[in-house]
Amino acid sequence: MRTLSKTIERHGLNRDIIAVEPVHIPISDIIDLHTFRPREIPDLLVDYFSACVEADIFSVRIIHGKGTGILKKRIHGLLKRNPMIKSFTDAPPEAGGWGATLVELKQR
Repeated sequence: MRTLSKTIERHGLNRDIIAVEPVHIPISDIIDLHTFRPREIPDLLVDYFSACVEADIFSVRIIHGKGTGILKKRIHGLLKRNPMIKSFTDAPPEAGGWGATLVELKQR
């Protein structure tokens, strides 16, 4: 198993590693997935939906972009399997069209 310190040493980067606390950002009814890696999205969405429900936000918009539609299909698959989801649909044109998905979360 490779560790971060071994990787740093192997590349000749002998620097001190500083522990960084997680950044807490306010939860809103919109999440833009453009800055996330595809492999991060499943866990991210579960955490995001949980935070929304805790904040009494039950209608959200996921911005996934238009592209080739692969990410959208993956997200729709995740939504179908998530028990927190009441319903979802493509956003209307003024809210992103087929580059975004509107999601209704189940209330507690």
